[in-house]
Amino acid sequence: MANFIDRRLNAKGKSTVNRQRFINRYKQQIKKSVSDAVTRRSVTDVDKGEKIGIPTRDITEPSFHQGKGGVRERVHPGNDQFTRGDKIERPPSGNGQGAGQGDASDSGEGEDDFVFQISKDEYLELLFEDLELPNLQNNRLNKLVEYQVYRAGFSNEGVPSNINIVRSLRSSLARRIAMSSSKKKELNKLIIELEELENTPGAETERILFLKQEITALKQKIAKVPFIDTFDLRYNNFAKREIPSSQAVMFCIMDVSGSMDQATKDMAKRFYILLYLFLTRTYKNLDVVYIRHHTQAKEVDEHEFFYSQETGGTIVSSALKLMHQIQKERYPENEWNIYAAQASDGDNWADDSPGCKKLLETKLLPVVRYFSYIEITNRAHQTLWREYESLQKDFDNIAVQHIKQAEDIYPVFRELFKKQAV
Repeated sequence: MANFIDRRLNAKGKSTVNRQRFINRYKQQIKKSVSDAVTRRSVTDVDKGEKIGIPTRDITEPSFHQGKGGVRERVHPGNDQFTRGDKIERPPSGNGQGAGQGDASDSGEGEDDFVFQISKDEYLELLFEDLELPNLQNNRLNKLVEYQVYRAGFSNEGVPSNINIVRSLRSSLARRIAMSSSKKKELNKLIIELEELENTPGAETERILFLKQEITALKQKIAKVPFIDTFDLRYNNFAKREIPSSQAVMFCIMDVSGSMDQATKDMAKRFYILLYLFLTRTYKNLDVVYIRHHTQAKEVDEHEFFYSQETGGTIVSSALKLMHQIQKERYPENEWNIYAAQASDGDNWADDSPGCKKLLETKLLPVVRYFSYIEITNRAHQTLWREYESLQKDFDNIAVQHIKQAEDIYPVFRELFKKQAV
């Protein structure tokens, strides 16, 4: 029986295979910890790794042990408190002797949660798993690139789980033939010569002894050729190849008016940072257009979009008009998949909201693949929300969501960009 043991140096990832297996096994608990971590972080460190804690009870493994066999009779002591069929009440809580807050136990032992660190890539992979841009269609296949894993022959290096047994044994057979074929030919010649001498009367005894010694030595050399060697191992090789798909642009529209207090702006920034990380990580060369607005709208770069302190009144239609202008000049709808995400606290000049609806209805929704609007407020919805919501009756490519607190950001984000059933 041959044993395959991987002894190659892997200094920076000695447990890579086991780590991925562990993450896949407990993905549900890890994803819950990741989604909780999003709301606890500041805007500047939302894309860093995370320390994950899993309750010990969730990582217990089944164990097998030798049971007591046979038929046994035992006598157990009775009691004067309970009889068969009685229901036992749960012991009252709060009898612990500790000084901390909450309920505690005055007996028994426990274990801390299992805690481990996941990297930035693992964190983002779990954060954006099962998300995609809705309604993405093929237009011009020349810019947006996705990757697909495919079989790419065989390799001399790899992980044990990718060993190709047939190829490895075929390589082993070729090596053994190459190392022992000449010895076997020589052995056959010596055996034939020895048989002739033994059948010839008066043959030289010394020659016969010499031939027997040579035959024994050759058999030992042939037997020392190993059945399998690390040189023989072949692994299934996997590679990534680029799959060209449609080119796309995302318009990010954020309200920075005076009604947006710092906490509301911070939640809007969190949403857009999640969106930015999702787009740049998932889609290569996708264009992102940043628009900030108060009474006037302007296109800005990434840094100014997230960190500028500019403020003013609120006229939402200015941003929608600028988006339509940029789209017509740079992103023709027959060549681009157009997406938009708008964040606001719902405040708008009362006479402007019907104009926003008309802009969306006549100019933007007919050309965009998906338009998402999030309203960040604890107050009652105002005219802008009602106008946007009424559009959902006639258009299936607009989504309206409400965020009240930071904990709502990630669930709303996943709801907006979850993968659609085929």
